[in-house]
Amino acid sequence: MTAETETTVAATGSCCSPAGGCHGDGVADVQVGAVTTVYKVSGMSCGHCEGAVSGEISEIEGVGSVKAVAATGEVTVVSAAPLAEEAVRAAVDEAGFELVGLA
Repeated sequence: MTAETETTVAATGSCCSPAGGCHGDGVADVQVGAVTTVYKVSGMSCGHCEGAVSGEISEIEGVGSVKAVAATGEVTVVSAAPLAEEAVRAAVDEAGFELVGLA
């Protein structure tokens, strides 16, 4: 690190963000104006299932983050705008599962 970089990091809190947070610090990034929707998906039973569903949904335009939880069957999606249910249904179907609806 150069002296200039060290000064910048010290002044802003970290190299990752002005607030000083970093990836994995337990604080979720917040998207201003984002829409959070929770869907119910049937058939997920493990981490691989969660990854498959998350991966397919994350490919939908405007999706910022996806968190699938097999134990509850819930998939939380943060997007720039509300998503068309047909697009989410198609993504979940592509992953091999069934979209039940909103949780």
